[in-house]
Amino acid sequence: MSHHDVSGCCQETARIPTIGESAPAFTAETTQGPIKFPDDYKGKWVILFSHPADFTPVCTTEFATFASMQEELKKLNCELIGLSIDSTYSHIAWLRNIKEKVEFRGMKNLEVNFPVIADIKMEVSKKYGMLQPAASDTKAVRAVFYIDPESKIRALIYYPLSNGRNFDEIKRLLIAMQTADKHNIATPADWRPGDEVIVPPPGSCGTAKERVKGAGKDYRCIDWYLCFKKLQE
Repeated sequence: MSHHDVSGCCQETARIPTIGESAPAFTAETTQGPIKFPDDYKGKWVILFSHPADFTPVCTTEFATFASMQEELKKLNCELIGLSIDSTYSHIAWLRNIKEKVEFRGMKNLEVNFPVIADIKMEVSKKYGMLQPAASDTKAVRAVFYIDPESKIRALIYYPLSNGRNFDEIKRLLIAMQTADKHNIATPADWRPGDEVIVPPPGSCGTAKERVKGAGKDYRCIDWYLCFKKLQE
């Protein structure tokens, strides 16, 4: 293999799709049967996430938490898809073990009804940059991709192998993006539903002056570029 070929291999392994790109398409075997992505998920938000391996302690706590959130996320028009470089048989045995034996923070008898991809050949992992050679050659890091109803990547979060994800943030960010889309606004640091949102900054000096002058009932301005308002649901 030439030096050029080695370089190409590494790029394929580590290349991460970026925000605004179309989510890479794939077909895969899962614990819920075959799926074709994104065709099977048009019109829905998707959280596609990877974990290093079945029957590992951190991943087990994460799957228990995701399982407890399934219905809540469905109400937000969001579907979950899991992935690791394990077989479907391994996935099924592990998910059954979670339902029968795992109790975590008061959560128990949790049935995982969302599909978990068996990515033995690492095809999906490579398309999404989930394999990072400096971390491990054979385990996917803890990646989280948010894919919108137009099949565009809207956000991504990566965690190391050793640390579990913040599921409160995973849900908060989904709601924040949906709110921003619906109302054409932005959300400030640590925003929660019910908090003030940010009015998009003005595009010209004239508009900026008018905005500051007009602040009052509907919105308040700290300065021309930073104005807040309450959403009228």
